[in-house]
Amino acid sequence: MENSEIQSVLMSALPLQEVHVTGDGSHFQVIAVGELFGELSRVKKQQTVYAPLMAYIADNRIHAVSIKTYTPEEWARDRKLNGF
Repeated sequence: MENSEIQSVLMSALPLQEVHVTGDGSHFQVIAVGELFGELSRVKKQQTVYAPLMAYIADNRIHAVSIKTYTPEEWARDRKLNGF
């Protein structure tokens, strides 16, 4: 699976301002930025991003995914720490 495919799936499924995906074809790192993360617990944030990807995880197109979530305010503060 391509990084751009994961980005498209997440942008279509969730009200996100930004999605950044890196990876090697089966192991991916996702940075998701959206207002929706402001009111959610850490677990709920992870579940929210995993949900649209579950079909791809189930059929092994995605083997592993690491997720970081930010509100736009958090991202404005932390983006340089993440190399953006």
